[in-house]
Amino acid sequence: MTTQHIAPLPGPAGLGERDPRAWVAPAIATALLGVLGPAAVAFAGLSVMATDSCGPDDCSAALNRSLSWIFHLLVLGGPLGLVALLTAWLLPWKRRWSVTRAWAAVLALVPPLGVLFLVLTLPAP
Repeated sequence: MTTQHIAPLPGPAGLGERDPRAWVAPAIATALLGVLGPAAVAFAGLSVMATDSCGPDDCSAALNRSLSWIFHLLVLGGPLGLVALLTAWLLPWKRRWSVTRAWAAVLALVPPLGVLFLVLTLPAP
């Protein structure tokens, strides 16, 4: 009688390995959020002064709409950005999760970048 050795089927190479660069995307996102987050909040607070020349009732609809978008993005996007950043840090540090981790880190930057874009492109009163 002979003994048969059955080798397991090879899986995708490298997906179960630990990723030595897993900390890079969340660290970059955290550093950028440390600068962009306070800047977005400060510029959003200052953007209300765009209505000083026309008063809040006589300003253009485009300006009021942009200001509304800015504050909705701050209120809703702030917590969602925080969840995305926490997701980027807390995903398992395996190669399998590297793309998801990078996308979560990028999504964490969208709210402050959106606020800054809207503030810097405010329409005329």
